[in-house]
Amino acid sequence: MILAQKIKTILRDYNHRPWPISTSPWRYYQEWLDLLFLHFQVDYDLLRTLVPAELKIDQHESSCYVSLVAFKMKNIRPRNLPAFPPISDFYEINVRTYIDLDGKKGVYFIHIEASKCLSALVAKKLSGLPYEKSTMLRNTQGYHNLNQERGFRLKTIFAAADEIKIKSSLDTWLTERYCLYLNKPDGIYCFDIHHSEWPLFSVQLQECQLNYTVGDIRLHNENIALTHYSPGVQVLAWNAVMIKPHQR
Repeated sequence: MILAQKIKTILRDYNHRPWPISTSPWRYYQEWLDLLFLHFQVDYDLLRTLVPAELKIDQHESSCYVSLVAFKMKNIRPRNLPAFPPISDFYEINVRTYIDLDGKKGVYFIHIEASKCLSALVAKKLSGLPYEKSTMLRNTQGYHNLNQERGFRLKTIFAAADEIKIKSSLDTWLTERYCLYLNKPDGIYCFDIHHSEWPLFSVQLQECQLNYTVGDIRLHNENIALTHYSPGVQVLAWNAVMIKPHQR
């Protein structure tokens, strides 16, 4: 009953959205909590090789961005089924970029990791997203991750600072995205999502050891352009819908 009321509250909060909420029934509930956003300006040509040709890369003032987002996924579950913490709760890191397809601005995951093997397998099976297992934890100081197979490493010590009450256009552009694009063998799919407007805080990043390489793009602590922290949002997601079949 508490969750049902919570979902009604989420669905009533929509004035911040750039397009209306889907009228079809939502499919998944989840909570994205304790998020650290690290944003990077990247070269368009290098990024283009990582994104399907059918997707137009979005730009902010002629600049392309990739973001690494570390957070806790909690209570993810299909509609009408309870959450099961051994699978539903895990830490996640995703590396994403920004898409504008016919005016519908969303994100595209270049890389995505989960802290639990079973969670990664189930999430990959249900969503089609390319989840993989990585050794990840969150302690009182920050997020730590080691993906030995890929040579990816993250170690942070950070604290949330002041709330960003007046957001810049870039703050909004990087965070207020209400769909996710996915590349499958038969075409491009889109997941609609909905949540309240992101509460954002500035970050005191005391230490960051970061080494992620995706394609020819290297994400390193020395080239972080902007950071954000958010305590999180409660999220509803819809089934993926094919929007563009691949040309044969």
